[in-house]
Amino acid sequence: MITGSIVALVTPMFEDGTIDYDSYKNLIEMHIAAGTDAIVAVGTTGESPTVDFDEHNELIRVAVEAAAGRIPVIAGTGSNSTREAIILTEYARSVGAVASLQVTPYYNKPTQEGLYQHFKKIAETVDLPMILYNVPGRTVADLKNETVLRLVQIPGIVGLKDATGDLARAADLMSRLPKDREFAIYSGNDDSALALMLMGGQGVISVTANVAPSLMAQMCEKALANDVMGARAINDRLMPLHKQLFCEPNPVAPKWALQRMGLIPGGIRLPLVPLAPSKREQVELALQIGGCI
Repeated sequence: MITGSIVALVTPMFEDGTIDYDSYKNLIEMHIAAGTDAIVAVGTTGESPTVDFDEHNELIRVAVEAAAGRIPVIAGTGSNSTREAIILTEYARSVGAVASLQVTPYYNKPTQEGLYQHFKKIAETVDLPMILYNVPGRTVADLKNETVLRLVQIPGIVGLKDATGDLARAADLMSRLPKDREFAIYSGNDDSALALMLMGGQGVISVTANVAPSLMAQMCEKALANDVMGARAINDRLMPLHKQLFCEPNPVAPKWALQRMGLIPGGIRLPLVPLAPSKREQVELALQIGGCI
């Protein structure tokens, strides 16, 4: 089971929108050196909605190659087409990803039975561990606890990234998970990740880790060791980043922050646009508080 700080890695781009693979590899090296526990390649933060099919596959392949077994790579291979998700997941398996991250199908609004059958089909078709991803604020489709509990019974489905921000709901799910199966609960929200880990969660799939990888790794390590005071002290320092990196839709602010840190160029793909000048001062202040610049 992967635990701790799992970075939802950005996809660096030049100003014309082409992918900067050298910066991408350099970010992976930074995370290895900083103690990040795993990488998610081509999730929402990696601009999965706007990379094309070939780019999506290549970003997964390059991440696995650059990691070279030193850090696990989880491939974001979700889709609102079950068939497309299977194709992407099979490719991720073939190049050495350790797991897939499967978002709830967006826009076409499946029922709970449809969600169950979607994830079941992928898990039974591709022999690669799957982490479910529930983010109803983006997808509209909300994966209910009862459906997660059904999916836990399927071999290969090993965890859930919960981006609902509802800690009571997460506590209810954790209390009802079968005791005879390992199933990880990861926070999908940096601002409530500490609380979720102290409740029994296994880590966070983090946006903040893009800019503060070492502090996020340390915070998670302390939280998982029940060092409450130590984890709180680090999290207090990170809280401005948890907030300001979402001052515009993700990954607008994280990409601007990484550019400000001199780590990537400033490209981002439409319909997202660069961070508004009026927001830059507050993001920069959060970077200063977090010791990033």
